[in-house]
Amino acid sequence: MTLVALCTLAFFATMVARLVISPVVPEIVETFDSSTGVLGLALTGLWMAYAFAQFPSGVLADRYGERPIILAAIGLTTVASALLALSPSMPVFLVLTLVLGGVAGLHYSVATTLLTRELNNIGTAIGLHNSGAPLAGLLAPIAAAAVSQWVGWRAAIALGAAAALPVFVLFRWKIRPTEPARPDQPMGNRFALKPVLELLSRRKIAFTAMLAFLFEFIWQATASFLPTFLIAYHGYSVTFASTLFSAYFVIQGLTQPGIGSLSDRYGREETAGFCAVLGISGYTLLLVGSRLGVLLVGIVLIGVSMGWGAALLPRFVDNLSSAERGAGFGLVRTTYMMLSATGSVVVGTIADTAGWGIAFGTFVVFLSVICLSLVGNRVLDLGF
Repeated sequence: MTLVALCTLAFFATMVARLVISPVVPEIVETFDSSTGVLGLALTGLWMAYAFAQFPSGVLADRYGERPIILAAIGLTTVASALLALSPSMPVFLVLTLVLGGVAGLHYSVATTLLTRELNNIGTAIGLHNSGAPLAGLLAPIAAAAVSQWVGWRAAIALGAAAALPVFVLFRWKIRPTEPARPDQPMGNRFALKPVLELLSRRKIAFTAMLAFLFEFIWQATASFLPTFLIAYHGYSVTFASTLFSAYFVIQGLTQPGIGSLSDRYGREETAGFCAVLGISGYTLLLVGSRLGVLLVGIVLIGVSMGWGAALLPRFVDNLSSAERGAGFGLVRTTYMMLSATGSVVVGTIADTAGWGIAFGTFVVFLSVICLSLVGNRVLDLGF
């Protein structure tokens, strides 16, 4: 449990460092006499850098072991957050935002691989580990907004360093060194195009990546626009919409371990399909009803649904050999996350041109595709 707890805290810390930026965007824009569009570009770059780092982090872990890579992720997140808080100009801020995304991205795939090597119930372990993100989603924006009002946006961004430093110390103290999976293989060989394409083209890996892309696309867009949707589509206040948004993260964090346990017990596909059905119901309720009770039920359902990672990500691990899990899991994470990072811009554009109802309706369509794909794979025995 110590390993799971500290990996979860490390995920929490790297997520806090990324999430404390959004609440203080207006103050940063004013300080540097910039624009929201430029800050939006910085945040897009942050998440793209985070996604890109998943594959090389796995390669590095295979060569040097998981522990030093996780320590590097937490330690460099501490440094990058501190430097970001001290940025003297917008160009420097943009560069350091990319750096922060990249170093924070070193953690997740490597920690997941470490947990799957050390533990048996990997769905439960991944669910517990994943709960670090929604916990950060609940606490980081609230803390950043409060600290910014008190002492300014630089102190708010420095909360990322404050969260990461003690976790770095604890992880270094409590977690023993790990043996690398491929200490002698040149890292350049791992980036060769042919083996990369071979892994991604495997039927079970490609099918799981497609499902993960659809789920992650929805997660990204929901995280970006749920409060705006509640305000623009239903007419709720900013404060109330933010409260429901926090509730969404809380539900997601509390239920992910249970989703992982269900996937261990009843199967990855069955549990992922269950998440998709809950999501269809939840988003439909958000679209058809404005009454508080209806919205609350919808928030609960989509909160549980967006815990899909605890069910689906172990399916990648199940279909990778122990020697492939480090770089292989990182590769598939980079692939589907880079594609799904378009969720915010695509859904935002649909909302601008066709309205929020159509924009959030796309989530129901995507979740229906997931359900049909899972049912088709099982009923027709397609072997995906």
